[in-house]
Amino acid sequence: RLSNDDRGDTVTTRKNEMIERNISAILSALLSLKTQPSSIRYQASSKIARLIATQCSDRMENDGIYQFKNRNTMLLILDRADDPVTPLLSQWTYQAMVHELLGLNNNRVKIPVHADSNKKVEEVVLSCTQDSFFAKHRYSNFGDLGGAVKQLLDEYQAQTHMNERISTIEDMQQFVQRYPAFRSQSLNVSKHVSLVSELGRLVDICDLMEVSQLEQDIACNEDRTTQWRSVLEKLANPQIKAPDKLRIALLYCLRYEDSVNLDRLKAALDDAHLPPEKIILIDAILKYAGKRARGPGLFGAHKSVLAKMTHSLKTSLEGVENVYAQHVPLLSDLIDLITKQKLKDNLFPAVSCVSAAKPAQLIVFMVGGTTYEEATKIAEINTSPTAGIKILLGGTYIHNSTSFLDDLHDAFGLA
Repeated sequence: RLSNDDRGDTVTTRKNEMIERNISAILSALLSLKTQPSSIRYQASSKIARLIATQCSDRMENDGIYQFKNRNTMLLILDRADDPVTPLLSQWTYQAMVHELLGLNNNRVKIPVHADSNKKVEEVVLSCTQDSFFAKHRYSNFGDLGGAVKQLLDEYQAQTHMNERISTIEDMQQFVQRYPAFRSQSLNVSKHVSLVSELGRLVDICDLMEVSQLEQDIACNEDRTTQWRSVLEKLANPQIKAPDKLRIALLYCLRYEDSVNLDRLKAALDDAHLPPEKIILIDAILKYAGKRARGPGLFGAHKSVLAKMTHSLKTSLEGVENVYAQHVPLLSDLIDLITKQKLKDNLFPAVSCVSAAKPAQLIVFMVGGTTYEEATKIAEINTSPTAGIKILLGGTYIHNSTSFLDDLHDAFGLA
């Protein structure tokens, strides 16, 4: 799913197949939405984004089926390489946490069973179309989630007490009528209590609050010396798990690529007993998404000095509402530029542009995969009454840190 042009014929064939699937998926989505983009723009730093954008434009022009009246839409093709930070961060909203810590595939998640049982895992379904609680709280942060589950449990207990008061034939008939919904409610309560309990257990045993605080600091603030000391402390801490140590090291490398002591960092990872195939990802991520591979803007590079000073002053005066949610994906900044009609043509050129007006609808496709953190930000924009734009997000995959690093290893990690 991540692309590398230097891996030989087999990989080139697989890459061409992936590109074709991406193009087909985008065109199918446009057909289902009955829209023809008024502009198709792509990330200039990405060859594969340019290729997909060009192919989509050519095929729509040569196929008369795409003649729709709805043309107030922008199609934006991005590359995951421009923002490798977002899939490396710990997550603190319900859906994103489940995917990061347990894995959410095709709306299914496997929960470890710790009590005495013949089953080692229990598979449950998380679908916003079938589960009203999940639909309401999938973007809720972990701090609010406990209270929401407690309320769900209280409502179930109240329903249980009502079902206990059966004294007449009419009561029995009403209970039988209520039983399917009551049984469904029971399973739903059990599912969410188990999920939130398991998430809480993993946060504790992996010391994720400490890990996340450092991740957020590296992603959002420039303080090389202090952060270097903190990174070395975390890498030497036996309580922190190996995958979390690797993510911290990768984030530091991306932030301080020009000044980081790679040999010292790799030695610290080796001392922490990470295997060589994991340590090599330090070099892989710099090849995939280092400064020379990605476009500008990852660590606020696209912002003016005045904008950075304003943000810093505002943060110092108002404080940070949640130190675990300081990071804003690069995609959010790009959408802000689009709504203000300030997206730069040299960084995001157009292969097709009928209208330069602000689009009413934006379709974003992320080559290399998107994340639930980005989906959360899109949902916030879509529910905002002042946004003035409807956004659809798609990509080749929905990543957590594990799948992202697996792809990175497949594309760049092998000699």
